[in-house]
Amino acid sequence: MLHKYTSEFRYNLKLATPVILGMLGHTFVGLIDNIMVGQLGTAQLAAVSLGNSFIFIAIALGIGFSTAITPIVAEADAAEQTTQGCSAFKHGMWLCTILGAGLTLMIFIAKPLMYAMKQPVEVVELAMPYLNLVALSLFPLMIFQGLKQFSDGLSVTKYPMYATLVGNVVNVILNYVLIFGKLGFPKLGIIGAAYGTFFSRLAMVGLLWYLLLNKSKTKHYVSRVKWLLFDSSMLKKIINLGTPSALQMLFEVAVFTAAIWLSGTLGKNPQAANQIALNLSSMTFMVAMGLSVAAMIRVGNQKGLLRYGELRRIGFSIFLLGLLLAFCFAILFFVGHKTLPLIYLDQNDIMNLNDNKEVLKIASKLMLVAAVFQLSDSLQVVALGALRGLQDVKIPTVITFISYWIIGFPISFYLGQSYRLGSMGIWIGLLSGLTAAALLLFIRFNYLTKRLILQSNK
Repeated sequence: MLHKYTSEFRYNLKLATPVILGMLGHTFVGLIDNIMVGQLGTAQLAAVSLGNSFIFIAIALGIGFSTAITPIVAEADAAEQTTQGCSAFKHGMWLCTILGAGLTLMIFIAKPLMYAMKQPVEVVELAMPYLNLVALSLFPLMIFQGLKQFSDGLSVTKYPMYATLVGNVVNVILNYVLIFGKLGFPKLGIIGAAYGTFFSRLAMVGLLWYLLLNKSKTKHYVSRVKWLLFDSSMLKKIINLGTPSALQMLFEVAVFTAAIWLSGTLGKNPQAANQIALNLSSMTFMVAMGLSVAAMIRVGNQKGLLRYGELRRIGFSIFLLGLLLAFCFAILFFVGHKTLPLIYLDQNDIMNLNDNKEVLKIASKLMLVAAVFQLSDSLQVVALGALRGLQDVKIPTVITFISYWIIGFPISFYLGQSYRLGSMGIWIGLLSGLTAAALLLFIRFNYLTKRLILQSNK
């Protein structure tokens, strides 16, 4: 009985591993920024956290929207409908490019909100110039995202991984020389981290485009596209799938962003601690995101082949794999809840010693909550991927809104007050929202696949 699910693990991992490594690459950029910036002090770490809270919202909208490309391309690939796949690529790239420009503009317009959010003044003043450069990097990021989702849809998941890894190398090198002023470069502090992010994302776009131009399966898509011929039906299809998907990701990321802002009202040290716990959790979340993409591709393939029994079995196999990996991460977080946060701060910094001790004390407690929600976080994002593969996006959008903003955020707001549980209360609210989403999305997938099987058997 169990073997019919575990037998899919090897192929699921083969498909998901390059995606996971690519996703981890994105998060690794943030990890490197946080570790290096953390050496400058807790105020600088809090400033990067605050600036990135705006960027996270924009990225959520962009990445969520771009995921619409993958299931359309995957379904077309399985059904050998090359023209349909090419059309999805072209229109998806146009929409991602326009969205990248729009998101960049949105960040510049929203910047003054930082002054109205009751954040520490020292942190806001450091975050402003950092945000300017990172906002500009959204434009190349969205172009990369369009290329990546297309490549994933064709099950060519290695090339985006290669591009991301090269981008990481560029980011690490530029961070080192620009943050600390090495090799004759000026010492720019957190602005150096912003430059590293911007140029690393440019490198990712250039390399991925080059790789796709030189692979037989993708070359005819990217080299023979008639960019100025538009198909209104395909544009409408991507928008109809992409908009709810963007909202789904927005609802989740926005509640974590709200956690950053709520932490900021408690002071710079709780905000820095929140950033440490959030960054570590993001690393494990990327593994679940990779499995989510694998679920989207494989479910989309089976949908194109009209094999609904296989679709359901494969979906459940990825759910099981995600939960097993999440359990391992939960143990890691529990065992290392005091030691993992140490990598972010300089223990030999006498000037900031008291601040660092407070940050580490808070972060170690948050890691315990993060350990618990590994299971919920994994199940909810993999289930979302499977539902996107079915091209079911409207009801899941409602589910994510209810889970995060009707259930999760009110708990975070209430328990997160300084005279209640503070930072721990904020994260208990996050746990509540993730658990509700996981259960409801799993029920939705179970219901839809049963209905498809019954309808196909009539």
